[in-house]
Amino acid sequence: MRILAIIFFQCILNVFSEDLHSSLYFVNASLQEVVFASTTGTLVPCPAAAVPPATLRWYLATGEESYNVPGIRHVHPNGTLQIFHFPPSSYSKVIHDNTYYCTAENPSGKIRSQDVHIKAVLREPYTVRVADQTAMRGSVAVFKCIIPSSVEKYVTVVSWERDTVPLVSGPRFLITSTGALYILDVQKEDELFNYRCMTRHRYTSETRQSNSARLFVPDPTNSSPAILDGFEKREVMASHRVELPCKASGHPAPKYRWLKDNRPLEPDTRFRQSVTGLLIERAQPSDSGNYVCEVWNSYGNAEVIGRLLVKEPLRVVVSPRKVKGSVGSQVSLTCSVTGSGEYELSWYRNGDLINTGPSVHMNGINKENLVMDGMAKSDGGAYQCFARKGKISAQDFVQVILEDGTPKILSAFSEKVVSPNEFVSLMCHVKGTPQPVVTWTLDDDLVMKDSRHRMGHSITAEGNVISYLNISQTQVRDSGVYRCTCNNSAGTVSYQARINVRGPADIRPMKNLTAIAGRDTYIHCHVIGYPYYSIKWYKNSNLLPFNDRQRAFENNGTLKLLNVQKELDEGEYSCHVLVQPQVFKNQSVYVTVKVPPFIQPFEFPRYSIGHRVFVPCVVRSGDLPISIDWEKDGKPINASLDVTIDKIDFTSSLRISNLQRVHNGTYTCIARNDAAVVKYQSQLIVRVPPRFKVQPKDQDGIYGKAVILNCSADGEPRPTIEWKYSKGAGVPQFHPIALNSGYRIQLLGNGSLLIKHVLEEDAGYYLCKVSNDVGADVSKSMYLNVKIPAMITSYPNNTLATKGEKIEMSCKAHGEKPIMVRWEKEVEKEKQSHMINPDMWRHTVTVKKVGEEVISTLEIYPTLREDSGFFSCHAINSYGEDRGIIQLTVQEPPEPPKVEIREVKERTIALRWTMGFDGNSPITGYDIECKNKSATWDKARRTRDVSPTLNLATIIELHPSSTYNIRMFAKNHIGDSEPSNELTVTTDEADPEGPPQDVTLEAISSQSIKVTWKAPQKHLQNGMIRGYQVCHREHSMNGSHQFICISVESTGETETLSLNNLKKYTQYEVVVQASNSAGPGPASSEVRATTMEDVPSRPPEKVQATATSPETISLSWLTPAKEALNGVLQGFRLIYWANLPDGELGEIRNMTTLQPPLELDGLEKYTNYSIQVLAFTRAGDGVRSEAIYTRTKEDVPGPPGGVKAAAASNSVVYVSWLPPLKLNGVIRKYTVFCSSSYPTVVSEFEAAPDEFLHRVQNLSRNRKYSIWVMAVTAAGRGNSSEVITVEPLAKAPARILTFSGTVTTPWMRDIVLPCRAVGDPPPTVKWLKESGSPAPAVIDGRRSIHGNGSFVIKTVKAEDSGYYTCVASNNWGTDEITLNLQVQVPPDQPRLTVTKTTTTSITLSWIPGDNGGSSIRGYILQYSEDNSEQWGSFPISPSERSYRLENLKCGTWYKFTLTAQNTVGPGRISEIIEAKTHGKEPQFSKEQELFTSINATCVRLNLIGWNDGGCPITSFTLEYRPMDSPVWTKAQRTSLTKSYNLMDLQEATWYELQMKVYNSAGLAEKRVKFATLSYDGSTIPPLVKTAVKDPVKKSSNEGMKMMVTITCILVGIVLLLVLLMVLRRRRREQRLKRLRDAKSLAEMLMSKNTRPSDTLNKQQQTLRMHIDIPRAQLLIEERDTMETVDDRSTVLLTENDFGETAKQKSATVTHTVHYQSLSQATGPLVDVSDVRPGTSKSSLSSKRTHLDPTARRAAKPGPAARNRYASQWTLNRPHPQVSTHTLSTDWRLATPRVAGSVDKESDSYSVSPSQDTDRARSSMVSTESASSTYEELARAYEHAKMEEQLRHAKFTITECFISDTSSEQMTAGTNDYTDSLTSSTPSESGICRFTASPPKPQDACRVMNMAVPKAHRPGGELVHLPPYLRMDFLLNRGASGGSREASLGQPCLEPQKSRSLKRPSLLEPTPMEAPASRDAQQWQPGSASTLPQREAGSDLAQAAKLSTSQESLLDSRGHLKQSSNPYAKSYTLV
Repeated sequence: MRILAIIFFQCILNVFSEDLHSSLYFVNASLQEVVFASTTGTLVPCPAAAVPPATLRWYLATGEESYNVPGIRHVHPNGTLQIFHFPPSSYSKVIHDNTYYCTAENPSGKIRSQDVHIKAVLREPYTVRVADQTAMRGSVAVFKCIIPSSVEKYVTVVSWERDTVPLVSGPRFLITSTGALYILDVQKEDELFNYRCMTRHRYTSETRQSNSARLFVPDPTNSSPAILDGFEKREVMASHRVELPCKASGHPAPKYRWLKDNRPLEPDTRFRQSVTGLLIERAQPSDSGNYVCEVWNSYGNAEVIGRLLVKEPLRVVVSPRKVKGSVGSQVSLTCSVTGSGEYELSWYRNGDLINTGPSVHMNGINKENLVMDGMAKSDGGAYQCFARKGKISAQDFVQVILEDGTPKILSAFSEKVVSPNEFVSLMCHVKGTPQPVVTWTLDDDLVMKDSRHRMGHSITAEGNVISYLNISQTQVRDSGVYRCTCNNSAGTVSYQARINVRGPADIRPMKNLTAIAGRDTYIHCHVIGYPYYSIKWYKNSNLLPFNDRQRAFENNGTLKLLNVQKELDEGEYSCHVLVQPQVFKNQSVYVTVKVPPFIQPFEFPRYSIGHRVFVPCVVRSGDLPISIDWEKDGKPINASLDVTIDKIDFTSSLRISNLQRVHNGTYTCIARNDAAVVKYQSQLIVRVPPRFKVQPKDQDGIYGKAVILNCSADGEPRPTIEWKYSKGAGVPQFHPIALNSGYRIQLLGNGSLLIKHVLEEDAGYYLCKVSNDVGADVSKSMYLNVKIPAMITSYPNNTLATKGEKIEMSCKAHGEKPIMVRWEKEVEKEKQSHMINPDMWRHTVTVKKVGEEVISTLEIYPTLREDSGFFSCHAINSYGEDRGIIQLTVQEPPEPPKVEIREVKERTIALRWTMGFDGNSPITGYDIECKNKSATWDKARRTRDVSPTLNLATIIELHPSSTYNIRMFAKNHIGDSEPSNELTVTTDEADPEGPPQDVTLEAISSQSIKVTWKAPQKHLQNGMIRGYQVCHREHSMNGSHQFICISVESTGETETLSLNNLKKYTQYEVVVQASNSAGPGPASSEVRATTMEDVPSRPPEKVQATATSPETISLSWLTPAKEALNGVLQGFRLIYWANLPDGELGEIRNMTTLQPPLELDGLEKYTNYSIQVLAFTRAGDGVRSEAIYTRTKEDVPGPPGGVKAAAASNSVVYVSWLPPLKLNGVIRKYTVFCSSSYPTVVSEFEAAPDEFLHRVQNLSRNRKYSIWVMAVTAAGRGNSSEVITVEPLAKAPARILTFSGTVTTPWMRDIVLPCRAVGDPPPTVKWLKESGSPAPAVIDGRRSIHGNGSFVIKTVKAEDSGYYTCVASNNWGTDEITLNLQVQVPPDQPRLTVTKTTTTSITLSWIPGDNGGSSIRGYILQYSEDNSEQWGSFPISPSERSYRLENLKCGTWYKFTLTAQNTVGPGRISEIIEAKTHGKEPQFSKEQELFTSINATCVRLNLIGWNDGGCPITSFTLEYRPMDSPVWTKAQRTSLTKSYNLMDLQEATWYELQMKVYNSAGLAEKRVKFATLSYDGSTIPPLVKTAVKDPVKKSSNEGMKMMVTITCILVGIVLLLVLLMVLRRRRREQRLKRLRDAKSLAEMLMSKNTRPSDTLNKQQQTLRMHIDIPRAQLLIEERDTMETVDDRSTVLLTENDFGETAKQKSATVTHTVHYQSLSQATGPLVDVSDVRPGTSKSSLSSKRTHLDPTARRAAKPGPAARNRYASQWTLNRPHPQVSTHTLSTDWRLATPRVAGSVDKESDSYSVSPSQDTDRARSSMVSTESASSTYEELARAYEHAKMEEQLRHAKFTITECFISDTSSEQMTAGTNDYTDSLTSSTPSESGICRFTASPPKPQDACRVMNMAVPKAHRPGGELVHLPPYLRMDFLLNRGASGGSREASLGQPCLEPQKSRSLKRPSLLEPTPMEAPASRDAQQWQPGSASTLPQREAGSDLAQAAKLSTSQESLLDSRGHLKQSSNPYAKSYTLV
């Protein structure tokens, strides 16, 4: 990887080095001009960049680097040039209107960007105008927006308005690219509007609105063409679109023809004649020319002449694109320019301009060819070619890469040995630039070309040179060292190798050498022939080398001498070659060493003018002769300098007698001899102290301008000048000036200081200091006084004024005094400004000075409309001028609009108005007043704040054939206009053009998507949107699914709709279509959304479990199918629990895993496990799999749970034991071990697995034995029990072999509590039961003690639970055990609630009740559709707490019950709750008209108004018939269409139409009457015919007929009014009767309560009753705690008892086991899950005030209109000190409580008579709730009136309203109640609340007990219950008890005396008495009522006796009287 990375990095480097654009490049090469507003400033990024990052700099076009000016201009480090916003006074052309360029420089080169012209635009006053136009009807009108030329290029037309409505291009209105407005097919109505244009400044963003122009539309008259729109010159860039306008008016319509350059246009698809003129697509340069548009008709002609110039952008291309050369080579570049024939071309290298020179040539007409010779290394880099034309420039560049051209030998020959006459070829392959020249040498001598030596070369494709030397017929003298030398202008390189030719070896002759002392030299010994053996060098017979400066190379015979020394190295050297053994060849060479001169260093000391100078030049060594010369500055010394030179042998001296400044320079001494030329130089400096040439002096600088502070000096050496600065005019404190801070301040070459942009803070003292270290420094200070030109520093841009009020406009000016400020006003018509005379009327100018500023204020009073416009304040002083422009807008109330009638219909008047002058304030709205002509304007109907964007309005809901007066007002922020013209009028819409806007989708559930949208754009609605079609389909790639559409009525701007019953986790496409009364509009674009994830709908498949060990189970399964996952699978969850041997369930556990398989470990051994698997998504858990059962493997058991041993005699011992706690398998047997110590004998006895007692006999007396027990399974013996020691005795004490513990049994079974005792003598056994303290167990018919000591309980009951103690005793001892008996009962009812509903599903959740002492084994959920006896059921796992029922019917009520099951059996059924799926029955929109059109034989019906109510429509039935015919004509349709035609009708006939629309929620029916037209299209008379005057056929008696008819009608109306008043009075009387009836109800209820008088005297308040009807709540509070009350019994009263009042019959008594209430903070305290809307807040709140504070709040009320269950009344116990009694579905008697007893709770099963098994409840109050109709309440009221016990009650009656409306959907699980009284419109007053107060203490004693009505069911059958609960045994189980009289006793009880009501004894259950047959026959099956019907006999007679002054609410049949029954809804009783 590292090698690959290195290779990759190297490749990148190669690319960067070879590819120009990877190093230097332009990021925005098209940037040519930057225009910005002075108020905003601008940021201009450098268009050039580089990699690696480059240094970026900005320059002016002059080449001067851009400097920073604080607050004006700044160059950021990243190369961005910032021009700050500035006031007009700070404008500088150099900065704000100049040409800049940017450079980028890095090691690869430097490039400069194209020229960028930066221009600031100052704010100028301007207005835009539109002129009135005239256009004949049917022709074309052209409006143009007239923009002043000064801002024309910056201002564009953005829109046109007609009145206040924006215009968009369409069929009749067209806005051209130039901003002109074309109105096609001009109509008369077009002159009713005002037209104006809106413009926007491109840079300042200022908008202007033109004046309003009018269009005059005369009728067409014959006329010649007149040009409306044309052009003179158009410029367009190539490939762009251009429009040449040419439009003329005239009649007849003129014709057009186009010519180009006086020739007809040639056919071209790019040319198209449009409405506005000639349109040219993709313009080309060839399209340039003169164009003529000829216009003519029969009355004349006209023409438009203009020139079109198609420009191409300048494009520059430099070639070649990649240039590589070498140093010294030639480079040629060519620059090609396109896009312009005239341009200026220039070349740049690394950003610097290239000029021609000796090695630089530019050829071509425009110097487009650049040729450079002899390229140096520094000539490489970026070469740019610039083409400029005006302010436009273009460039291109290439990078010239100069490589090192030094020759490089790529390959060459090698050393070899050849034979004589053999051919030899030598080759050198060399690379270099320019191409190198190759020469060949042999032993340092050139190889000459002859017959045997041939030399040549060739050039490769890469430009390399291959040179070769061929030698033929080689000879011995050809041996030697061959060298190829490659040479070019860049350098030289050589290569050598030896070629040996076989033959006698010898040495070539050698020449003597001369060496230079101090340098290295080489001596070569050239050997020819081969072979030879060695080459050695000798000097003076000494073998070399003999010192470290000598190197001998034996292989090639070269001797190298380092740092040659004359004395040591000069002499003769001899070369000896060993050619044969002991045979040498030798040659000698003499080396002469010459010594070069050495000049002793010298230098000039420091001299001043006039000094004398003597400097010697001494040659310290070197061979003679030596010559010495002098030079000054590289030239011989001029004699005029008066310099004397003396020479003596090896020295030379230089003398100057009088030193002057001309003697300054560098002097060189030159020494020469035969060895070398040596130079030495030294500089002579004549030092002159500094002096000023120009001294600084005080001067002025103008702010924003440049200033030069002059200062120059001379001296030697050249002095340095330093400037210092002291700010301000105080005592100078000079500080150095930083000259590198942005280059704003620069030091010039002459020492002067340049400040390029003077700022105000530059004022102060400046010091010029001159120094050169010669003499003293000189300095001079000066003061720079900065003069500030006049500047406007503050003024308001825009000012508003109200007409007639005073306005003040102020300008603050700053600058040098004096400052003059004048005011000017621009006159729009004259296009110039007029100076304001402050002495003029209404104008006042005041000036005051504040500090350094001058404030000038212009006051205008009063302001007039013509004052609106631009004012400018001008500030002037001697140094400059500035101005501020203020736009004054004078506002006033608008002018009234001009109103006219647009359209008149029967009930509507459509208005149109033209807006007048808006008062320079936007119109905020219009007020429209409409009144009847005969009425005054005070009674007018007013429509206020009509949108200002409208100019049309329709007054609706008017009466036909009525005369109205209409007028309007316009309003703005200033006020209202005068009223408009008054209209006197005696009084229709199109399809929407735009789709709905902002269609958004939101998935709200897994099957629902919420669609939200807004109405189409206002101007596209074309009327009021009446409804929408929302269409959806599944998304597919090919769109194969069909749309399903739903109609929705419009509700406002934002609409919502929930799409239900969708597929889960599926993507849908939705479109929305709006419609109004005229029809639908276009659909919106498709929007997509995906439904939410849901839980998987199927369980994992093929779940398998295998036990792998006693503690592990291995599981596997398959993932559900993808379509069943309903989301993204998150994992799987396993739920498992142990099925214990005792039938109980172990702890339910769960485990999560991502995927199968899975192993469960840590399990119980040999235990049966139930296992379920589910998949879950992010939405939650899916469906569980069916439970599978797997048992873990068997293992050895644990030790027995306990062991006992006891002596029964002197030789017998009994051993008992308990089974192991951990069986771990099937116990096969038990082994009992008996061991004695002396001797040690272990005996084993086996016992069966079901035996737990063993008799060990034949033991020895008084001997101790050890006993222990082991259990055995198939896996082996288990662990041993503990060892018990026992001793057989003759007098064995009593011992119990049974173990203490807990005994659990299901209820209603026989149970035996064992107690096996042994001893001698046999012991006696007795049983005790602990109830506070142990007491003997009761022995009766159900409880007995067996002969073996066991305690037997038959039919065990819940009260049998407790601790039982068995005591065994004999003469020698006593023993006892304690058994805890726990009786298991069926579980308590779960608390079932509804948590969520959709259109097709209902989700239920529940809270389990008490499990009855046994684990819940599961639940059974029963459900039934409303009014159906068919119930479905679902088994549910015990671990579930919620369940969702899918695929339900939409908009349908369902009933639900839930039953829990344990090992005992099913428990109490839960309350039957109801819920309704979303949706309702269809309905027809009131806003839709049913009849679209009616004629004589056909009627078109508009069916769009049918709304499905959220549930799909299943069928549609349409019937119609003539009114005089009973026969209906039926048209059955399966689906609704938008319309339907009834054909073949009779003309002039009245018909009745009946429509029925069905869905799953119900039926909607609509009946209407209509009449067809007569044959001539006229209408026919109404059904109630009246006499009509016939103007043709009049008779004398027609007037009388008409009068009689009118009189009859009036009499009928009067009778109808009288009847209505009578009915209203009767209804009021009936309401009062209901109030009185309610009062009697409370009286009768109160009369039931009897108490002793002394008890009443103890309490301030004894009993309060609170009753709400029909939202009924009966609350009975006993504030006096009666000591005799006992909650432990309730008495059931039958229906017969209900009917009796004077005499009480005997009652059937049901006893109930009662437990003390358990107090806990959790759990339900009150159940109102079925509370329906209508329960008043006061009732519920009053109930809640008496509940425990920890009580859970009840569920949200559910729907009304449901007759579900029996009427029930609840009595609440407020707190522990107040006894409260619950009366449920039974009649109960509240019994007194025994003194000192604890409050207990009474409860019973509503549907099961097994009430004695009811367990303790965790609530303080027991309640049951249900729903009832008002008819039931009234019937209960009637029965209550018959009760004599309430006769003493005192009533407080409240009358309130009862709502007609009710909720349609039940929702459970929330914490709030809904009071329909507050959310609905009251429709009927009635009984709302009754408060029954107790009688005063002195009142007669009342009966203590009171009864509450029970709702009976027909025949004693439970209605609407699941089938499995409809069993006779459930209905016939009861209890018999004493007579009712015994229970009621005396009318008054004395609680403190011995007489008290005792708790009745508990009896065996017996069948319940059947109700009397009379009542069963009176009940009407199917009735909605749940109360028994009464005959008009004895019962009602009794009621009449009790309520003599109160009229009954029921009729003689027991039904609610219909004449006063406004209560059609159902209400809730709690």
